[in-house]
Amino acid sequence: MCLMSVQRLGLIAAAVSLSATLVYAALPERSEVPEQTFVTGQLLVASPTMGDPRFVQTVILMVRHDRNGALGIVINRPLGDRPLAKLLEALGDKEAGVTGTVRIFAGGPVQPDVGFVLHSADYHRADTVDIDGHVAMTSSHEILRDIGNHRGPNKSLIAFGYAGWAPGQLEGELAHGFWFTTPQDAKLVFDDDRDAVWDHAMKRRTQDL
Repeated sequence: MCLMSVQRLGLIAAAVSLSATLVYAALPERSEVPEQTFVTGQLLVASPTMGDPRFVQTVILMVRHDRNGALGIVINRPLGDRPLAKLLEALGDKEAGVTGTVRIFAGGPVQPDVGFVLHSADYHRADTVDIDGHVAMTSSHEILRDIGNHRGPNKSLIAFGYAGWAPGQLEGELAHGFWFTTPQDAKLVFDDDRDAVWDHAMKRRTQDL
């Protein structure tokens, strides 16, 4: 794989606290190939035989996968909890009245200064990307403000960075057995103990066979 190490969590945490910027990331354009041939909306689960230590026991929600490449967010690499007001302030946004603490995740090794919010489909903005009708993704300060003011989605996961693949790369890794796939499950994405997500995803994968 050609991705940078997800084990450099200290650097990612520093990027979050010092200079992180939520932007709308450029996703691969949708292809004309039928999407059912790809794994958009599914969970990508690292195989027990994963040889790359950077991705051992990772679980990734696939935001987009088509002939132009793939993009996903790792959902089981928490960095720690932060007051939401402090996070907004670090992003240059001093929003009065924002309350609560949120957990920050390392979403992947690519562009760790780019923020994403995976969330339930009950919330939608102009820049929201619908993933599968049940889970969506938004990258904006506004969603953080809304979460802090209790107007946000019912479920959410805030991550910085993403996992990305060039055209055909993910298909090759799947063919070599580096990854398994299993249907997306909101409980795994938002609610499960992060230390148990990989184990539970593997059990789901076994049940799917």
